[in-house]
Amino acid sequence: MTSMIGGVEYIPGSYGQERRSAAELADRYIREWDERRLQAKVEKRTFPAICFSRKIGVGALEIADLVAPELGYRVADRELLEHIAREAGLSEKTVSLFDERYRGRVNELLAMAFGEKSFIKSDYTRHLFGTAIAMSGLEPTIFVGRGIHLILPRDQVLAVRFICSDGHRAKRLSRILGVMEKYVTDDLAKIDREQRDFFRSVYGKKEASPYEFDLVIHCDHLREPGWAARIVVQAFRDKFDGFEKAAQPARAVS
Repeated sequence: MTSMIGGVEYIPGSYGQERRSAAELADRYIREWDERRLQAKVEKRTFPAICFSRKIGVGALEIADLVAPELGYRVADRELLEHIAREAGLSEKTVSLFDERYRGRVNELLAMAFGEKSFIKSDYTRHLFGTAIAMSGLEPTIFVGRGIHLILPRDQVLAVRFICSDGHRAKRLSRILGVMEKYVTDDLAKIDREQRDFFRSVYGKKEASPYEFDLVIHCDHLREPGWAARIVVQAFRDKFDGFEKAAQPARAVS
């Protein structure tokens, strides 16, 4: 979902790297998963996930794009997750590919995360969570946004929260979009409210507690994305020692 900031359309990840559209990525990923299944190359294994939490404009997606090739992971940002969730056929296909390997695992994980409460208030929410769970089991994935760390098994997640001052976000987005900071600040307040409304509606949470995360990285102080990326990579390797040795070699992601 894009946002308007200072009269300019802002797409998360707009920091200079050309990105494929969510539709292109979704079609490509599903095609690859299907091909691996047909070629009997699907391993029955689970993958530790990396989940990034942030406010819009912190730069988490840029950091994810640096971490991904180091670990051989792919990045699933909010744009991709929401595209698949809103296209019911894509969501169901993604879950069915995963469900062939782990029958009933999606429902099991949702029940573990939310108990008997019927948290699923819409088809969109059901598709969003089903898609995230399926993607985490289909290949090693970095999730950016939407609180995915709250629904995956906690011992299989490296959860990272990126924070910074509103001034830092405003300066960063002003530079990227070529918009005066005062206009960015006004629109960020609106975007933050929309994000809070999502988490209140879906998770019943007012804010992200620091106790939910393995790491909290303050981007006012760790200003270079590469610095934060190196911390995340090392934390992953320490927490999931041995996973990389068994995983496929790192590859470029898009």
